[in-house]
Amino acid sequence: MRAAGDSPLHTRFTAAILFDAVGTLIYPDPPVAAAYSVVGRRHGSKLTEAQIGERFRQAFRGEEELDARPGGLRTDEERELRRWRTIVGRVFDDVRDREAVFAELWEHFAQPGHWRLFDDVAATWQALAAQGFKLGIASNFDGRLRQVCAGLGRLDRCDCLFVSSELGVRKPSPDFFSRAGEALQVAAERILLVGDDWSNDYLAARGAGWQAVFLDRGGGERAGADSIRSLAELPARLDFGLLQA
Repeated sequence: MRAAGDSPLHTRFTAAILFDAVGTLIYPDPPVAAAYSVVGRRHGSKLTEAQIGERFRQAFRGEEELDARPGGLRTDEERELRRWRTIVGRVFDDVRDREAVFAELWEHFAQPGHWRLFDDVAATWQALAAQGFKLGIASNFDGRLRQVCAGLGRLDRCDCLFVSSELGVRKPSPDFFSRAGEALQVAAERILLVGDDWSNDYLAARGAGWQAVFLDRGGGERAGADSIRSLAELPARLDFGLLQA
């Protein structure tokens, strides 16, 4: 879906395709609430998985709102540690040693074995690589993503990995995109971002002058020329120019 006045996607000029990570290429297995529940119980928490899930969503949303304040999109590894320490602390107010819970969960989500590729990733990655595109990842994550990707098939062979904590700024800041583009040495209009977050990925990329495709895995209301339901749609649509207006 393009806003009125947006320039069309000229995919024949695309040189690099970057993907968001969580929700686009990978997902946690077990899910976040289930993983938190196991660790929490080990440290004496009595919270149910449903309670943990709700608390996690509220705590995560609180950190996102903090980021939305002026200057809040600046980040680094220390900030990401504080972010997740705060989230874990807000979830588990019924354990004595919240720091121990945090440390265990931080390490849990650093392990490739606790993440899975979506079923449409491997074949799509292979098809796009065969078409000659430079492929990479652009994610609001921290340094753990490098370890995760190194342990997952296909993603261990991506051409470039841009992580917000290393770039110093999070999506949707324009600086995230300009710094990634400079590192790629590719003009903004020749970079395509594929992501599942309408604001942080699609709108922010378009605002930065990149091409963008919204991955709508849930089949919501964002249907349009720049929207796909599965990554499996991407190679053919790029090949035949069907992402153009």
